[in-house]
Amino acid sequence: MEAEAQELPLGCSGEGGSPAAGRSPEGEERRDPPQATVSNGGEAESGKELVELKVIWNKNKYDVKFCLDSTGAELKQKIHSLTGLPPAMQKVMFKGLLPEEKTLREIKVTNGAKIMVVGSTINDVLAVNTPKEAAQQEVKAEENKKEPLCRQKQHRKVLDKGKPDDVMPSVKGVQERLPTVPLSGMYNKSGGKVRLTFKLEQDQLWIGTKERTEKLPMGSIKNVVSEPIEGHEDYHMMAFQLGPTEASYYWVYWVPTQYVDAIKDTVLGKWQYF
Repeated sequence: MEAEAQELPLGCSGEGGSPAAGRSPEGEERRDPPQATVSNGGEAESGKELVELKVIWNKNKYDVKFCLDSTGAELKQKIHSLTGLPPAMQKVMFKGLLPEEKTLREIKVTNGAKIMVVGSTINDVLAVNTPKEAAQQEVKAEENKKEPLCRQKQHRKVLDKGKPDDVMPSVKGVQERLPTVPLSGMYNKSGGKVRLTFKLEQDQLWIGTKERTEKLPMGSIKNVVSEPIEGHEDYHMMAFQLGPTEASYYWVYWVPTQYVDAIKDTVLGKWQYF
């Protein structure tokens, strides 16, 4: 049986693995004992420090060793060699979005760190997008015929309360990454205060209220829908679909518009900026 995680040594020079070994000078086959460190053209011996990482992508796990003084952009190249994901289609996360220009040492990556990767290969995109596009257009056409969500009675009773006094500032016409702090100052369907915390390393969304905190695996969320609030288009109402019917929607109101796309991409595991 295959192990759950493949151990792939990656060195500082950018080439995975060490020179071929396995035969003695006399040509007889031999087995090398497991190595604690990896050599890539002598760099490991010259003082380059390696760190052990667990790269997680699409339910696949890879145990790799990588140079602490390599940059995020170089790590993306390694991930490309592991998964086939082009760097431009990768969203790599370690305590937030991985900066390409900084080294792993600068962002304090340590042994055993989990590196979360989101993205689809070109072949995957071509395989699923074509049949889905027509269906999505039909759904959008039907939605356009419906009454706006913000005018529906079930939502008006929350929206008529007005903005929460601690609502987060919004920036219309701009898309931003998720902040490092929880999104707060929002209402849920019952009119209570709610905050959203995105635990990227655990692949979870925490929905917190005064009473309790629900810890939801990202994979359990079927869909995310949103709509600008009429008269306050710099804020959205948003729902997380937790089951097969509309009754399973968890509604959140007064989400700053600049974070809407980032929330959808993060929760649904989609990379949409091709």
